[in-house]
Amino acid sequence: MHRPLRLPTPEWFTADDSTLNVALVYPMQGPAGIFGPTCEACAQLAAEEINKVGGVLGKELRLLEVDGGADPQRVAEDVEALVATGAVQGVTGWHISSVRQAVAPRIAHRVPYVYTALYEGGEHTEGVFMTSETPAWQLLPAMRLLAEARGVRRWFVVGNNYVWPRRTARAARRYARECLGRVCGEAYLPLGTDDFHDVLRRIERADADGVLMLLVGSDAVRFNRAFAASGLDQRCLRLSTLMDENMLLGSGPEATADLYSTAGFFASLADRNTMDFHGQYAERFGADAPVPGSLGESCYEGVLLLAALIERARALDVSAIAAAAETVSYEGPRGLLSLDDRHVRQRIYLAEADGLDFNVLAQLHSPYDLL
Repeated sequence: MHRPLRLPTPEWFTADDSTLNVALVYPMQGPAGIFGPTCEACAQLAAEEINKVGGVLGKELRLLEVDGGADPQRVAEDVEALVATGAVQGVTGWHISSVRQAVAPRIAHRVPYVYTALYEGGEHTEGVFMTSETPAWQLLPAMRLLAEARGVRRWFVVGNNYVWPRRTARAARRYARECLGRVCGEAYLPLGTDDFHDVLRRIERADADGVLMLLVGSDAVRFNRAFAASGLDQRCLRLSTLMDENMLLGSGPEATADLYSTAGFFASLADRNTMDFHGQYAERFGADAPVPGSLGESCYEGVLLLAALIERARALDVSAIAAAAETVSYEGPRGLLSLDDRHVRQRIYLAEADGLDFNVLAQLHSPYDLL
């Protein structure tokens, strides 16, 4: 159910001189709602840490939550209303690409918009900044590695039916050919699908040795369970570019054999920055808090980057922020990161599911050997 967004009360406006208000757009419903709680918690942790050291431009940073799991046009209307009334001075959060495509044209030229979800690439709207992975940097090197190490040549794509899966699959066809293989079948399903019987039969008939999963949240969880129950996990590996620890927990250990994920962050990474982040998160939210996987962590970074952009520009003007963006860097759970063409350049890893956790196997080479 859509949680109604309440437009700001007069108290919001009286606090404007001392606060910088940011719309946090993350899924509270639908398939992506499975990781909504960790998105909320990680973003809140970042805001609190920023405020402890003086806020942004000397102002307290406050988050106003918007349900990014609602219909994309409804989300865009909600966010635009907040921007138009001056209730928020920036936007960030994890939400699917169809939401971003609805939101960006309405607000990105008016306030800075930091988009934290992995996506299909190609976003060039002025005022939009991206923290997460794109197929050339994430999927291509993962497919190369699995072709070399596991001999995967025949890929079957299973995705939800919207822009991110379809455009990513288009790239995957090209990548498969570069790896001396091919995509031997594709299936696109509505968000919220729970019946995968026909798709599983198609995978079996296609004699695929690799399934590229481009499914969101609980749809991927249900697919994992059905895949394992059908016995296909004994003959065919799975690769997902959207699979975090919360989705592993939902799938269950019996449904994650031979399942690979590629991302810029895994909770099992044990470097200093990651361990510091886990310690801060546990201290703030306790042992029973949702796992801070890659999708939640992206919202933490989204808040950090938005604050860094505004601080560097010393202004809220989108043109001034864009002009300063190439000189912006910030330090978070993934270390010190900076922007190139409004995208964060980052290290990306391939991991294999090990029950309810990920075993990180390798840092992937970038397509241009820049990392």
